[in-house]
Amino acid sequence: MKTLAFPLSDAALVAACRQGNAAAQEQLYQRFAPNMLALCLRYLRHEFDAEDVLARGFVKVFRGLHQFAGTGSLAGWVRRILVHECLSYLRRREMLTLSLEDCYTGHLATEQPSAEVELQAADLLRLVQGLPAGYRTVFNLCALEGYTHPEVATLLGISEGTSKSQLSKARALLQRQVTTMYSSLPISYSYAHVA
Repeated sequence: MKTLAFPLSDAALVAACRQGNAAAQEQLYQRFAPNMLALCLRYLRHEFDAEDVLARGFVKVFRGLHQFAGTGSLAGWVRRILVHECLSYLRRREMLTLSLEDCYTGHLATEQPSAEVELQAADLLRLVQGLPAGYRTVFNLCALEGYTHPEVATLLGISEGTSKSQLSKARALLQRQVTTMYSSLPISYSYAHVA
């Protein structure tokens, strides 16, 4: 096995991976896997599902490296593959359409949580994972991945209006949950994280 100078540029890494260099493949995986696992965890509720999708996604990355043209970033290309793999998993395992059970019949949140409250990343991840599948998927695609509503509609086979509605309802539900979570904490805790 050839040894590699670490770290390789994206172009050199792709070239070495295309030649079947195992050290380059390991380097590519190590470079992107932590962030891609975090991405998968935002779409999927369970860590073992996220790890499964991550593994399947990287198989597609390695098989598809010959298609990477190098015109965009390697990280963005890998991210797109993993997002599509998450969506495929959700289509197979969870309902992505809005069901009546997903609808909240109470009032939508109208107030923003206090600016003095700092939400921890683990808390936010848990709240996003707890959203119904349709809300969670549209929220991730729009709010976190930067897809537009027409792009989400095409990816998920839904209307733009449904995409907008699910994003709005996801945000409102998250706002209510954040407000509820922090209103139930002792005052000393909620102000302890002020920057």
